[in-house]
Amino acid sequence: MAESKEIHNLNAKWDAFLDLGVRRFVYSSATGALAGLILFRSPASRWASIAFGAGIGIGSAYTECSQKFDGAETLVAKEE
Repeated sequence: MAESKEIHNLNAKWDAFLDLGVRRFVYSSATGALAGLILFRSPASRWASIAFGAGIGIGSAYTECSQKFDGAETLVAKEE
């Protein structure tokens, strides 16, 4: 029974990871595209800003999900 619960919990974590990863990838790519349209004139620079935004989105999703998988707590100063 415990094994079934662990598998269900792992599936929930992977679902959350995919949801967060796709959402951040899309939002950061769209932000990069908008910034590229406003700031740059050449197509290569615009594509580079889209790729940069996508990389930031995937990296931030990976970092957050890695902490969730490991069960690590975020570093927050606690008031005593």
